[in-house]
Amino acid sequence: MEVIKKIFNEKRSLLVPVVSIVLGLLIGAIAMLAGGYNPILAYSSLFNRVIGSSYHMGETIRAITPLIFTGLAVAFAFRTGLFNIGVEGQFVMGMTGATLVGVLLDLPWYIHGPLAVITGAIFGGIWAGIVGYLKAKRGVNEVISSIMLNWTALYLANFIVSKFLTDPGQQKSRAIHESALMNIEWLVQLMDKARIHWGTFVALACVLIFYVILWRTKQGYELRAVGHNPDAALYAGMNVNRTIVKSMMISGVFAGLGGVFEVLGVFGNQTIMAASPGYGFDGIAVALLGGNTPVGVLLASILFGGLSYGSAGMSFGAGVPQEIIRIVIGSVIFFVAAHGIVKFILKPFMSKRAKRKEAA
Repeated sequence: MEVIKKIFNEKRSLLVPVVSIVLGLLIGAIAMLAGGYNPILAYSSLFNRVIGSSYHMGETIRAITPLIFTGLAVAFAFRTGLFNIGVEGQFVMGMTGATLVGVLLDLPWYIHGPLAVITGAIFGGIWAGIVGYLKAKRGVNEVISSIMLNWTALYLANFIVSKFLTDPGQQKSRAIHESALMNIEWLVQLMDKARIHWGTFVALACVLIFYVILWRTKQGYELRAVGHNPDAALYAGMNVNRTIVKSMMISGVFAGLGGVFEVLGVFGNQTIMAASPGYGFDGIAVALLGGNTPVGVLLASILFGGLSYGSAGMSFGAGVPQEIIRIVIGSVIFFVAAHGIVKFILKPFMSKRAKRKEAA
């Protein structure tokens, strides 16, 4: 009987997100019908855009990769009782650190690439560490300080690029040296020149690292304990202030790595930006959709990145305007996030099925 209940519960836990996605797509279909568009053609164009060719599959993976990093950054902070809304700024600082090393230094590839990656990660970690320090030592709310540092990071990055890394009259940095780039040439050729890079594999490794740090180490236990109850953690002899700073720095490293691979693996330079890339704010949605768990973040990144990249197919293939495309994406995300609504809809069916299972 217990085994049957366990199997049933596992199936039910998988059923909720599947039904959520289906409901979101149905609401999106209704919106398209109301606008006079063919939802079947639109969705087929979306899926064709995502998996229709090796190039599109590669580009979909490329779009998913930064969301894994920023989702992990937000989720890690959440798990330790902090709301890191400054992932956007840490992402930008990671880009800047990697670009500085990639443009100004000329080293062998086995030193240059890893050094650029490590530098960008450190830049992101330090930028987040400032937020942690202000909270630990001065009691400044991390939401306020981190969101303000987003703008500081943007303008500081633009200053660094324009002052030290650009040629006169240019709006982007000089090209990063070949020895620092993180492209996987054989895989790029295999995927019809899609921008595949080592960041995807590093992101998957970070999913595992996230889990190991938080649930398989003493430090992870302290991080979670401080997040759940700082007073109890202090009473138990833990250094709460140091743990807060450490948590934010690890979160910032994840975010910084996302920025690193955008410049080293995708663009090969850094532009003077009028606005932030937006991956940090998307990471908040990804973390929430993934329940702040590493595997959940990975799956939410695949969903969010696939919808974002595939939406162009709906526009070109079915003529659906961007406004309706956003309704479709928003509907899917809403139902995936609103587990309570989906469970309420499924409750009568699940109750009947549970009774049949128990009777069997």
